[in-house]
Amino acid sequence: MLKNTSYWLLLVVVLSACSTRKKVFSSTDVARENNKRVQNENRQAIGSYSTYTVNSYIDRFKAIAVQEMNLYGIPASITLAQGLFESGFGNGELAKVANNHFGIKCTSDWKGRSYFKDDDNVNDCFRVYNNPEDSYRDHSEFLKRKRYARLFELDKNDYVGWAYGLKEAGYATNPQYPQLLINAIQKYHLDQFDRPEGEIQKIKREDRVLSQINQKIGKAANDSIIRSTSANKLYTVVTGDTLYSVSRRFGLTVDELRALNNLPDNNIKIGQQIIVSK
Repeated sequence: MLKNTSYWLLLVVVLSACSTRKKVFSSTDVARENNKRVQNENRQAIGSYSTYTVNSYIDRFKAIAVQEMNLYGIPASITLAQGLFESGFGNGELAKVANNHFGIKCTSDWKGRSYFKDDDNVNDCFRVYNNPEDSYRDHSEFLKRKRYARLFELDKNDYVGWAYGLKEAGYATNPQYPQLLINAIQKYHLDQFDRPEGEIQKIKREDRVLSQINQKIGKAANDSIIRSTSANKLYTVVTGDTLYSVSRRFGLTVDELRALNNLPDNNIKIGQQIIVSK
């Protein structure tokens, strides 16, 4: 009886182990089959893909970087430097197969195709685009979220502010990320594509972009600086904030913010929580 019992226990363990291995292999197989499908769908573009040099990459994408700068205020030099850095001068696997030049991963709201590649984890999910231009546009859309909102209040030719602001907002974990971008901008003279803007132009551009960001509040599940408190929302003041910039960001006037928070003046402190919704 004991021998039979041991046999059945061993059989259960073996079957359980096989089942576990099957699940792991199944996940890998799904990722592999998905990637094959993407590669097949893009086989013509992949087959005719020309290797970029730094100069040919810049020449190819400088116009769309300037276009995105004029629309949203992201310095063209920053966009190009990130594209160069993240895509391996346009010659990396994601750029070649998935038209993904910024290494943007899938999120819960991503409805497009996916490509799997080992990164922070095994088989991380990355976005697939129909063409590189879509990747550049999605890069701008990706940055239009609450954590990056204050960067859009910078001058659109302030690439140094953007480089350090991206790191502070959590865009990259590499502590040298700002300097990597700045070095690339200065080495390849990418700031030649940046343009200043007049005060009225800046105000109009900020209002438009911050309004678009404001419409996304509550839709992003991982926005840690906004928390619901009954019918209101709280915002935690960070370095560089003023009562005026916060009011613009949330579509309120300074007087409305002061009234909501019973503030005696316009002074706010880093770490202070203020109500930003009526």
